[in-house]
Amino acid sequence: MTPATPPAIRVLIADDQQMVRQGFTVLLNAEPGIEVVGQAVDGHDAVARAAELAPDVVLMDIRMPGLGGIEATRRLTAPPGATVKVLVLTTFDLDEYVYEALRAGASGFLLKDASAEELAQAVRVVAAGDALLAPGITKRLIAEFSRVTSGPRAPLKDRVAGLTERETEVLSLVAQGLSNAEIAQRLVVAEQTVKTHVGRILVKLGLRDRTQATVFAYETGLVRPAGY
Repeated sequence: MTPATPPAIRVLIADDQQMVRQGFTVLLNAEPGIEVVGQAVDGHDAVARAAELAPDVVLMDIRMPGLGGIEATRRLTAPPGATVKVLVLTTFDLDEYVYEALRAGASGFLLKDASAEELAQAVRVVAAGDALLAPGITKRLIAEFSRVTSGPRAPLKDRVAGLTERETEVLSLVAQGLSNAEIAQRLVVAEQTVKTHVGRILVKLGLRDRTQATVFAYETGLVRPAGY
């Protein structure tokens, strides 16, 4: 019996530039397993269109007139039970708004000059529930975490105290960008064991995904980059 083909990943593109919307639409529709179901011209339109079309992933420009991408991201991801993933698009590799977008609930970010292959892979990664922090930008993003965080804040630190020693260790490695397989190798445990730990960490801390776990780890001071 032939296995059923999984449904295509439904994508909504939110950007105030028509050429960007059309270009990404063409690129993504040419990829197997991905379907662009709509476009939005600003944040208000993105929220309305997402409610209408129920996309799996929203490609969200940060800087748009009216309602910007950060607030639109917050409105899409904040409601209880929200499942849509937001992939932030930015023109600059050091955008001061990227950090706030991640705090607002975005699952990752990508430069607008990414190749078609990188764009499609990014959509697949966030649709699967994983974090996407572009490697070339992560170090500077971590520096931003350090700049805006003066030290562990009590309420957040108390939440870390609810984790077991192994869960705290796993959270630290997640925040350093290691995959489940890499963490399993580092701790000499099965990859499924790591997946279980990550799942428990997210539930205990009330976090959506690995991206929010990374933000949380830096904001609490659990992880500090070298030199900061």
